[in-house]
Amino acid sequence: ADKLSEDEQIHDIDRIEFIEEHLKVIWELNEVGMDIQGYYLWSFMDNFEWAEGYSKRFGIVYIDFDTQKRIKKDSFYRYANIIKKRHC
Repeated sequence: ADKLSEDEQIHDIDRIEFIEEHLKVIWELNEVGMDIQGYYLWSFMDNFEWAEGYSKRFGIVYIDFDTQKRIKKDSFYRYANIIKKRHC
């Protein structure tokens, strides 16, 4: 679960690894002739999930549901860097 650290950051290493692994596979498939032209990252921000309510957080932006404050997670910054460079 994503937890707010003392420095008010979300260090979501598992999500970063998940994203990187999937993008690397896409890169490798394209290298051998596949034509994968897009990747849809699920999901941009934490929200209400029908099966899990507010207990699971899937986004790259943390939402404090009490205050509605948004905090970019480490995965947000990593994904931004990947799409800027267009490579992991």
